Amino acid sequence: MRIVAKIGTSSVTTASGAIDTAMVQSLCNQVAQLRAAGHEVLVVSSGAVAGGVAALGLSQRPTDTLTLQALSAVGQSRLMSVYNTALEQHRLVGAQVLLVPNDFVDRAQYLHARETLERLLDLGCVPIINENDAIASDEIRYGDNDRIAALVAHSIGADVLVLLTDIDGL
Repeated sequence: MRIVAKIGTSSVTTASGAIDTAMVQSLCNQVAQLRAAGHEVLVVSSGAVAGGVAALGLSQRPTDTLTLQALSAVGQSRLMSVYNTALEQHRLVGAQVLLVPNDFVDRAQYLHARETLERLLDLGCVPIINENDAIASDEIRYGDNDRIAALVAHSIGADVLVLLTDIDGL
């Protein structure tokens, strides 16, 4: 079975906004269990901007696009580091995949993104997917990773799409 699991910022960060290593570890433990059972798993993960805010010790999340883009660049590498460490404990290899809306609009880009994801799965990797917030502008953003998760699930023919949340009643 091919599974896409999306996890949001509030689920992968602590109350102070830092990346929640224990939560990422728990998610990766579950990914490892699924992989051991023979399933392919792709993770769509938010949290880069929050990780950048925490890494730079900012007291609040800025609102201007340029700073948010810069913070995502700071936080994305930290987010992937946590994922890689957690996956390595299970002898799994994480693979960062950053996507933008054009990757699902332009046919050549769509096929390239799909083929890359397929090849990563063939190689036994766990793709960790996020929107490329560092270069996406307000006018060309998805806005959240729920949409990316749905588009990825469709493009790779996933059997299941799971949207993990900590929002009550959803």
